[in-house]
Amino acid sequence: MNDFTLDQRLDADTFPIADLPLCRVLLMNDARYPWVILVPRLNNISEVFELSETDQAQLWQEATQLGSVMKTLFEGDKLNIATLGNVVKQLHIHVVVRHQADATWPAPVWGNGSAEPYELEPLADLRDQLIAHIDRLNA
Repeated sequence: MNDFTLDQRLDADTFPIADLPLCRVLLMNDARYPWVILVPRLNNISEVFELSETDQAQLWQEATQLGSVMKTLFEGDKLNIATLGNVVKQLHIHVVVRHQADATWPAPVWGNGSAEPYELEPLADLRDQLIAHIDRLNA
């Protein structure tokens, strides 16, 4: 996993948070939602079925564990976990905490409205909260 290359669009639209055993955790630069993206640190993978069975299980475990932590941490009404890949081919999983009062409820977050970039202080606070919880998952 040493020569892993992140898709340029993901790199431009996110902030790096941490690495889990398989995936890099990225925070989507959209303050409307608690939204992370998990990217397996493997090159030339665009579909889940291209992963080994072990990596498929690890990917799902990382997405569900982080999603559970995020739903509790951000007091969400619903958790959305999805792979799309229509715009960014590199395999990635969106983990989004939803609230009934959020900007696009109950519609999907993708393609609805414009992203609201984080201000520096709220970004730092959110990043610190996520890192603290991810460190517990990695322990």
